[in-house]
Amino acid sequence: MRCLICETLSFKHICKTCQSDYLSPSFYTRKILGKIPVYSFYKYDEIEDFLLSKHTDLGYYIYSILAENSFTPFAQRFTYDYPLASLSIDDNINNGYSHTAILNKALKSKHIQAYFSKLRAKSKVSYSGKDYQFRLLNPRNFHVKNFKEEDVILVDDIITTGLTLTQAVQALQEKGKNVVMCLTLADAGK
Repeated sequence: MRCLICETLSFKHICKTCQSDYLSPSFYTRKILGKIPVYSFYKYDEIEDFLLSKHTDLGYYIYSILAENSFTPFAQRFTYDYPLASLSIDDNINNGYSHTAILNKALKSKHIQAYFSKLRAKSKVSYSGKDYQFRLLNPRNFHVKNFKEEDVILVDDIITTGLTLTQAVQALQEKGKNVVMCLTLADAGK
């Protein structure tokens, strides 16, 4: 196949050279609820075309490459005093896969236990392209299933307003869980 960026022959959809040149992550931070850090590996506009692939069959491969370049190295270097759970937000399967589950799976390490189908929105309304007012008027109403760890890392693909992560944190706090941090692939904040 050919690399989607440079069109050279490649075993992956994006060749190793282009991954190195264009997909080397940075680290962006913001906070939700005044204290919980949200770490993102890219700015939204840096990888927008790749993020939009989540609505296509190609998205599985693109998200896997993005996860390998960001979430996996993070998990390999991350240490913590207690076992942590990582939960992907609303990891429902669409188009044959879940883009947030791909990111969450890349976090599995000796310090992080990745869980799936543990944090689901009861409301199926899509926030994609919607403004803050719409998001406020249409809460996600997250349901949390049981898991043993008390400390949690939340995983999502994009942070825009922070409202989805905030609602997820609040649902977990109601279950006595402590969200240590949130990890997103991209930050779409201005």
